Amino acid sequence: MERGKMAEAESLETAAEHERILREIESTDTACIGPTLRSVYDGEEHGRFMEKLETRIRNHDREIEKMCNFHYQGFVDSITELLKVRGEAQKLKNQVTDTNRKLQHEGKELVIAMEELKQCRLQQRNISATVDKLMLCLPVLEMYSKLRDQMKTKRHYPALKTLEHLEHTYLPQVSHYRFCKVMVDNIPKLREEIKDVSMSDLKDFLESIRKHSDKIGETAMKQAQQQRNLDNIVLQQPRIGSKRKSKKDAYIIFDTEIESTSPKSEQDSGILDVEDEEDDEEGARETFENYYRKQRRKQARLVLQPPSNMHETLDGYRKYFNQIVGFFVVEDHILHTTQGLVNRAYIDELWEMALSKTIAALRTHSSYCSDPNLVLDLKNLIVLFADTLQVYGFPVNQLFDMLLEIRDQYSETLLKKWAGIFRNILDSDNYSPIPVTSEEMYKKVVGQFPFQDIELEKQPFPKKFPFSEFVPKVYNQIKEFIYACLKFSEDLHLSSTEVDDMIRKSTNLLLTRTLSNSLQNVIKRKNIGLTELVQIIINTTHLEKSCKYLEEFITNITNVLPETVHTTKLYGTTTFKDARHAAEEEIYTNLNQKIDQFLQLADYDWMTGDLGNKASDYLVDLIAFLRSTFAVFTHLPGKVAQTACMSACKHLATSLMQLLLEAEVRQLTLGALQQFNLDVRECEQFARSGPVPGFQEDTLQLAFIDLRQLLDLFIQWDWSTYLADYGQPNCKYLRVNPVTALTLLEKMKDTSRKNNMFAQFRKNERDKQKLIDTVAKQLRGLISSHHS
Repeated sequence: MERGKMAEAESLETAAEHERILREIESTDTACIGPTLRSVYDGEEHGRFMEKLETRIRNHDREIEKMCNFHYQGFVDSITELLKVRGEAQKLKNQVTDTNRKLQHEGKELVIAMEELKQCRLQQRNISATVDKLMLCLPVLEMYSKLRDQMKTKRHYPALKTLEHLEHTYLPQVSHYRFCKVMVDNIPKLREEIKDVSMSDLKDFLESIRKHSDKIGETAMKQAQQQRNLDNIVLQQPRIGSKRKSKKDAYIIFDTEIESTSPKSEQDSGILDVEDEEDDEEGARETFENYYRKQRRKQARLVLQPPSNMHETLDGYRKYFNQIVGFFVVEDHILHTTQGLVNRAYIDELWEMALSKTIAALRTHSSYCSDPNLVLDLKNLIVLFADTLQVYGFPVNQLFDMLLEIRDQYSETLLKKWAGIFRNILDSDNYSPIPVTSEEMYKKVVGQFPFQDIELEKQPFPKKFPFSEFVPKVYNQIKEFIYACLKFSEDLHLSSTEVDDMIRKSTNLLLTRTLSNSLQNVIKRKNIGLTELVQIIINTTHLEKSCKYLEEFITNITNVLPETVHTTKLYGTTTFKDARHAAEEEIYTNLNQKIDQFLQLADYDWMTGDLGNKASDYLVDLIAFLRSTFAVFTHLPGKVAQTACMSACKHLATSLMQLLLEAEVRQLTLGALQQFNLDVRECEQFARSGPVPGFQEDTLQLAFIDLRQLLDLFIQWDWSTYLADYGQPNCKYLRVNPVTALTLLEKMKDTSRKNNMFAQFRKNERDKQKLIDTVAKQLRGLISSHHS
């Protein structure tokens, strides 16, 4: 039972496999049917498969037969239609044959015309080819003709360029032509000829520009000067535009100069006139470039070597600058009108070398200049030189930096010049107040010097200013110095603050060094009088007050605000104070010297027994001199006059004391002492008279207090009071030194014994002699205790 079921299952499986194989055979390409059939042979049911295959074939045959039966009538109908079409096709064929015959007959003329057209087209192509060939040859011929023209007109550098283009660009395209071969053979000869003639002309050109550089530079600098003048007139015109114009005009001047002065100017310019084409060949160009640059460097060294006497005149500097400007104008012109002969790097290197040598030469030669006018002219020339070259694009900042160095030298030359001016003013002054007799003269003086005095204005003419002539003269010369400093700062491209600072520093040097030295020399010179010294003090006082006006003057001409933080202050106040103090000291010294001269006339008879009744003549004269002298001090500042008077009185008192105590006076009498007392009283009377206002009570008399107490002590013979009160703060003879008293007493003791000077005390002579000895002993005791 089970075996039957298994057999049935295998049969069904085999049938399904055969069905699959049949489907594959029906649907698979014949080229790939082998594997399918292989699977049938690999099985064991070949017979059964064949049966199924035959059954499947019979089924397909039946289906084909059914399909044919179904479409047979359509096939018959199609054959009928095709037979009809064949008849129509025959008619069409006949029509086509007839049309073709007619077309062949009519087309004979067209064929002939087409043949003629063919010939024309052939000729046209030949002509076109000929034109093309000629178009290749014509540029060659044109370039060759151009080459000949350039050689004929001596334009050798363009001729070399043309030759290079002809050889490398045009001739290779038509090299198979015979005339081109002739050209190729001539090219080396032409090139050599051009090189030889070009080098000769280049040498001539170099010689020409060497000769005319001076003139070219002069013309360029004149044009720059004219342009600067025009810019100053028309301030609204942009300076850059004007510079461009100046540069263009300078080029025209350069070309004109060369053309008008050189017989080969056309050839020379031809050497430099090149076209815009790129040149790949270096040979000839490098030869020209190297030769040109080498020669120009040599010329530059010659141009930059200044003559040894250049500093003597401005023309020496001008010629030097003209040569340099001319040299670089030529180089700049060549840079902008040629290609390759020079380049910017070459010119920059040349200019850097020239700039350093020029600055070094100017530093050296300008240091010899002692004339400020020449230094100022040199500065203006350097500015013009720098501005001219700046037009051509050369950096000139170092030149302006060097001008700041020359500015210091200019300041020194100005100081030397003004030292002479001040010396002449001070030497020629009469040291007397300026008298004026009219309003016109008064206004002239106040117009020269800022002075205002309401009291003086109210006074009737004639009247006098308190100062002498040198005050307005010195003031105006200071202003002239400031103007001179300002002139140098012009065109240096400095700010107003920088100019202001420069002027103030230079003016400070003028005041603190130059003017101060001049005043000190006048004050310290020999034989200067008190009147002159007094006038100097008055003058310097007014000049000191004028410093604020000088400050305003500088501010006005430099347009710098007064409140500018970094503005340098003028030191004029210090200068005039120092001069005034020196004059004051000189007055004190001078007065003392005059007093000493009078004291040398003193002729005391120290042994006289007569009692005088009037002061000594020399002292009367001395007091008269002092009165007249202090009368001149009315215009002096109060403290100066008081100090001078006090100094004179102290010196007089000290000198009189020394005269009384000097060692040469070994003995003196009471009569001599009383005469001396009269002279001291004359001095005290002078002190009480108030020779100079401003002293309080008896302040001036205190100068003679030492003498007064000493004389009172001896004349009154008040030793008991002196010895009793000595050392007390309120003692009567506080100013009497025991050493001084002992010295004088010793001189009187000797005369007492010899000349019996105490004759009026004869009754008590022994007691008084004993008293002198006792006093001397006590004085020695005071001295001893004082020293211990």
